[in-house]
Amino acid sequence: MNASFEHLLLRAEQLISRIEAVLPQAVSQPDWTASSAFRYRKRSSGRATLEPVRHVGVMALSDLKEIEPQKEKIHRNTRQFVLGQRANNVLLTGARGTGKSSLIRACLNEFTAQGLRLIEVDKADLTDLPDIIDLVSDEPYKFIVFCDDLSFDEGESGYKALKSILDGSVAATTANVLIYATSNRRHLLPEYMKENLSYTHTADGEVHPGEGVEEKISLSERFGLWVSFYPFSQDEYLTIVAQWLGAMGISVPAIEAARAEALVWALERGSRSGRVAYQFALDYAGQHAVAA
Repeated sequence: MNASFEHLLLRAEQLISRIEAVLPQAVSQPDWTASSAFRYRKRSSGRATLEPVRHVGVMALSDLKEIEPQKEKIHRNTRQFVLGQRANNVLLTGARGTGKSSLIRACLNEFTAQGLRLIEVDKADLTDLPDIIDLVSDEPYKFIVFCDDLSFDEGESGYKALKSILDGSVAATTANVLIYATSNRRHLLPEYMKENLSYTHTADGEVHPGEGVEEKISLSERFGLWVSFYPFSQDEYLTIVAQWLGAMGISVPAIEAARAEALVWALERGSRSGRVAYQFALDYAGQHAVAA
């Protein structure tokens, strides 16, 4: 009888261990000194981890050209935050490849030594934002929760989770956490022509958006600071090309000679952006190194 009971206990313990292995586990505290940036990752088992980014991109604010007003706003807001003063959540929107994500990385590098850390969260994991914020709330560091290339389709759960965290949840965001997000569109939900029919007009001609439109703009409005980015002109594009080529060790005469090739490169890509300028500089500098 005793042997049977002990065997039953053993089987029960084994079963419990297996169940615990597949149940979602609380995120454990990483070593915040291991990196300046971390990725929030969920495995198929439901386990979530904060993984340190081993090789954070080296980017300085001085590397970013032709976006001076945007740099000033983001740098000022981040500096206030790091110094323990009031600061806003930020939405960076506009043309692709104009430096939105690069600007956030540059600010991270600028303030890492002062205790700034970045946590990158995918759109699909935004429902876990309250858990992430609870995890870091008592840490001595300042945290930017970063959502890159953010946009939502109708009914996605992450939309309402982010909306609640930004403004409207019973639990306030802690003073050591800000949310920075980038997007190619200002309103983070898709917009349709038929929704314009929901606008109403008062007797004096004032226009009021309908409920559907209000819902689409409500998330964007909860970011306290909006920073817009615009397509580059030809001269701005060439200035960025010259900056990257100079940083890669290309001589001034060679940079001047590269202008025509840089314009053809942009024409073939259908875009004059900072990303395209950097990609051209990589190709041009690589060719010169091989030829040398």
